[in-house]
Amino acid sequence: MDQPHSSRMYDYFLGGKTNYAVDRVAAEEVIRHFPRVETLARANRAFMHRSVRFLAGACGIRQFIDVGTGIPTAPNLYDVARQVAPDSHVVYVDNDPLVLIYADELLSGAPRGATDYVDGDVTDPDALLAAVERSGCVDLTRPVGLSMHGLMHFVPDDRDPYGVVRALLDRLVPGSCLSLSHCTPDFGAAEWERISKVYARAGTELRVRGRAEVLRFFDGLELADPGLVVAHRWRPEPASGPSLATDFQVSVYAGVARKS
Repeated sequence: MDQPHSSRMYDYFLGGKTNYAVDRVAAEEVIRHFPRVETLARANRAFMHRSVRFLAGACGIRQFIDVGTGIPTAPNLYDVARQVAPDSHVVYVDNDPLVLIYADELLSGAPRGATDYVDGDVTDPDALLAAVERSGCVDLTRPVGLSMHGLMHFVPDDRDPYGVVRALLDRLVPGSCLSLSHCTPDFGAAEWERISKVYARAGTELRVRGRAEVLRFFDGLELADPGLVVAHRWRPEPASGPSLATDFQVSVYAGVARKS
């Protein structure tokens, strides 16, 4: 492994073990520019947990498509959803061969047919949804929770990120929901400029976006309260206590919205 990979770097930020020396070197360079990146990663992960519980509970969603799954981290999306709704179904989607190696970890422990993993690229939404349909795990004639956490900042402007999300949502029926989180430079532009250069040297384009740009992903949808906010401010759970993180340390916008 002579090239760092964003998925393995993220795994390192979360304290995981599925990473190599080359990933750790690049990740430590990010940490030098943004010492609380672990706070960012954990806040993003915690938002996923809360949003899935909200979708499975308040919104009655029983099917999820998790795009940009990444390296498995416990609890995964299915683990969270089934705590609220044991009859939940989840299709995990990624186009990273490394994630495929660990797909069995995502699928273990679930009843047969409740989860599946498909190879799909978010920038080819038609092929992605065709693969999801072939899996037979999710019925696209019923509402779906579309999970896109920490993904779209890796889709540059020339790959039509807004068109990609719109194309996926267009295929989903009313009552479906989008849960999305996205890194932002709004609280530290200089730091994110340096971080973007680290990723560029690793062969990955990082396109962080301001709040107005992230809000565009939700065009035409009904945002759930409290709207688009920094991730640790989205429906914090009293049992977890108040977050001590600052907006700068988190630097991730997050929101959940429903298709009418």
